[in-house]
Amino acid sequence: MTNLAEDLRQAADAVALLGSSSADLAALPDAEAPAGQKRIACARRLLDTYAALMAATIADRSRPELGHSGFAAQQGYLSPEALIQNWTGSSKGDAYKLVAVGTMMADTEAAEKLVKEALSSPDTDAAEVAEFVAKVPWQAPIARAVTAGTLSVDAAESIRGGLGQIDAAVTAEKHVAALESLLAEVSTLNADEVFKRARRMRDHLDEAGIAAREKQAHDARYLKVYRLSNGNVRLNGLFATEDGEFVLSTFDSITGPRRGGVRFVDKERAAWAEKMQADPRSNEQINADSLVQLLTIAGEADPGRVFGGRHPSVRVIVTEKTLKTGQTVQAGQTGQAGQPAPVPAGQTGPDQAAEPAAHGQIEGNPVPISQDTIDRLLCDTGTRGIKFEEDGQIVGRDERLFTEVERATMAVRDGGCLWVGCDRSPA
Repeated sequence: MTNLAEDLRQAADAVALLGSSSADLAALPDAEAPAGQKRIACARRLLDTYAALMAATIADRSRPELGHSGFAAQQGYLSPEALIQNWTGSSKGDAYKLVAVGTMMADTEAAEKLVKEALSSPDTDAAEVAEFVAKVPWQAPIARAVTAGTLSVDAAESIRGGLGQIDAAVTAEKHVAALESLLAEVSTLNADEVFKRARRMRDHLDEAGIAAREKQAHDARYLKVYRLSNGNVRLNGLFATEDGEFVLSTFDSITGPRRGGVRFVDKERAAWAEKMQADPRSNEQINADSLVQLLTIAGEADPGRVFGGRHPSVRVIVTEKTLKTGQTVQAGQTGQAGQPAPVPAGQTGPDQAAEPAAHGQIEGNPVPISQDTIDRLLCDTGTRGIKFEEDGQIVGRDERLFTEVERATMAVRDGGCLWVGCDRSPA
């Protein structure tokens, strides 16, 4: 802990040198602004590490077996997370994150201390040392990185939550191997990207469980519609991945112009976009009114458009080999609504590995879909053929503007916007 304390002192001093007011920071040259932001991030990362360790201490003193004598109970709280949330003014999710990461760090520190003591004791035999080593959590590398200040608490929780728990299909050995690969690349990723990467690793480790998790999510769906005491009606619902993405796509197509959507060339659609941007209603009010209108017109609406916008779509990518054998799926993005786009096996884009994976991925969503779902989509809607040259270039004749098919092809090849730092999906 001495090194952590010294690192925090140095980080705090570096931040203090930036100034003590908005005027001081505003006077910094452009070249120093990014460096200053990095200093602040470093200090926050170290403070969060302390916060996690303190959260673990509070959680340990509030263990369930202590009952009413536990620390949180004595303070009048049902859980250590509730206590931390109230004391820090943070969200419930942040409090749970601090406890989870802090407990992981504390468990690792305690287990590694026992190993160190066993190795230094002449009375400890090899079998006892091996027993202590086996008790070191598989998350130990994550805990070490957080303690060293090289990994944020947010990223640590993303890894822990993304990789999930040990079970019969995903053993501790598989977790350790995946963790080694993940930690080698997290320095260039933010917490959200780390979670997606970790979740995708978990899916590859436990492909057999994807269908079961998909069914569990589907069975958990619901939509509650009820009347409040003032006469208003409230909706509360939960949708599985595939249906949820279609719902999101539907409302995105309606409010797209207000959220930086595409610039329409067609006069009629451009006029609709301008009208939408000038609409005095909030996006939430537009969504509410649109839902009522959708229910009113139901199936009589033009299937090609939703109030002048684009047709909502859920896109999935599969390889040509999948269509022929039903065994391999290229995770990524897709074609039209529910229309998986086949990509010839062995002809993937430069950023897409051609490794076999018995599942697919809906564009913009980290949760995979099973082979059964892909087979159903293929049966329901058909496919769109996409092909690349060996260097990743799109096969097709040259035109000044990209065609709709070429845009879909680039979505498959690139997986989204290629601008540095942009995380927008192809849609």
